[in-house]
Amino acid sequence: MDALFPKLDDAQISRLDAFGRQLQPQAGEVFQDQGESNRGIFVVLSGSIELISVSSGGESVLRVLGRGEFTGEVNLLSGRRSLVRGRAREASTLLEIDRANLRHIMQTDGALGETFLNAFLLRRVYLIAHSVGDAVLIGSSNSSDTLRLRAFLARNGHPYSYLDIEADPAVQTVLDHFGIPVTDIPVLVCRGQLALRNPSNSEAAACFGLNEGIDQGEVSDMVVVGAGPSGLAAAVYGASEGLSVLVLERNAPGGQAGASSRIENYLGFPMGISGQELSNRAFVQAEKFGARISIARSAIRLKTGHPPYTVELDDGGSARGRTLIIAAGSRYRRLNLPNLAQFEGVGVYYGATHVEAGVCRDEEIAVVGGGNSAGQAALFLSGIASHVYLLVRGPGLADTMSRYLISRIEASPQITLLTWTSIEALEGNGHLKRVRWRNTKTGTSDIHEIQHLFVMTGADPNTEWLRGSLELDPKGFIKTGTDIEHGWPLGRVPYLLETSLPGVFAVGDIRAGSVKRVASAVGEGSMAVQLVHRALAE
Repeated sequence: MDALFPKLDDAQISRLDAFGRQLQPQAGEVFQDQGESNRGIFVVLSGSIELISVSSGGESVLRVLGRGEFTGEVNLLSGRRSLVRGRAREASTLLEIDRANLRHIMQTDGALGETFLNAFLLRRVYLIAHSVGDAVLIGSSNSSDTLRLRAFLARNGHPYSYLDIEADPAVQTVLDHFGIPVTDIPVLVCRGQLALRNPSNSEAAACFGLNEGIDQGEVSDMVVVGAGPSGLAAAVYGASEGLSVLVLERNAPGGQAGASSRIENYLGFPMGISGQELSNRAFVQAEKFGARISIARSAIRLKTGHPPYTVELDDGGSARGRTLIIAAGSRYRRLNLPNLAQFEGVGVYYGATHVEAGVCRDEEIAVVGGGNSAGQAALFLSGIASHVYLLVRGPGLADTMSRYLISRIEASPQITLLTWTSIEALEGNGHLKRVRWRNTKTGTSDIHEIQHLFVMTGADPNTEWLRGSLELDPKGFIKTGTDIEHGWPLGRVPYLLETSLPGVFAVGDIRAGSVKRVASAVGEGSMAVQLVHRALAE
């Protein structure tokens, strides 16, 4: 636990003194309650304090802190609500450092910044692993919305406890407490006070305070739409160079990459890293430099004209920026099957994280797709499922998948590769039960008792909201630079990543001609910031 709770020495405390104000809580006094979002960190100067987990079952002391130890975790950087209660164990003296000063310290004092950041990250991991927090999700493995909410909370790094009505009959007691029938699940219990019946992701984000409000009158230097690898890279570099940055993300940081079980060909990570871990690190890094990231807010329209540009949002609000970086990515192409929608989330999945993997343990499954995402999913799931069928429409994987993934797939007795194979039909009642696929070379069809199908086939760009605003290619990807053919209004040529609107840039998978790799997306996001500086200087 020492890494979780490092102790500052007298010299470090002295350096912090100018950035805070002293409090003197008495024994038993709560100086920070669970659910508060307007407080900073507290450094113990004398006495001792308790960090307390609060739930419907009562209180439990997580840790007692003495002189030199401090409170806080990564939610401080984004202004999210505290997940624990802070209480004085005895008469104590504390130094409170607010968020603005904390961010200044982390950017200007390398040693202290590293101490705080390491502790914050480790504490968030601990809170998630031990389900410490203010969220209880009551759901069912046969509910697509249950899976949606589990994935949303997990990918946003918000700790929660999960109760399954099929596995735990005592769950009815919780439902009775809030006067909710089983038919209303999934139910998200927020802060032990509010029970949301099948909430949307944006409602869940609002309930747990995952977002700061967007000031409708504010104009940011740079608005980034999408928090995948390219968008997060743009946020990190833009904020670190002094730009005011607002990021809009409709679901969770990471995009498609965030749903990848393991990325092994990203520079600097020889042992690989999960997409979620990479995304979470980038998310914290962007917030460390002052970028504001707004979760579960979807862009629905871009107002064209002269800057500042306005992005209209699905909640009725909007965001304005002197420049705009579009990093909204792409989504896996849906299978052309008439009953596909009824099985999405209850047998058909578009991600392969630990959330989805938990529903298919020791069962036969199928993965559809021949790209790296499909290969990573097949390998990850082969250690959880009893057997994995990997289905590809073409003759093999050589043209679409990295060699290291192909070698592992070929060597795995848990994976069967089926070439020239397409899904013909899905069968089931409320949940997927059977899959029929067909070999297009031989014309033969097979039916398999498979209840879990992972679809990772091709990509369609998330550009519906941009039609009529920007020039797109025939497949809907955004044209940039010299590919722009019509309506460019300025005397200079468009910059490399600039769209048909001056000062609006496109990066990552959404851009026509981009390389669909995480490293390439990160490179484009960081490069776009240099072009933003040029546009702002004009």
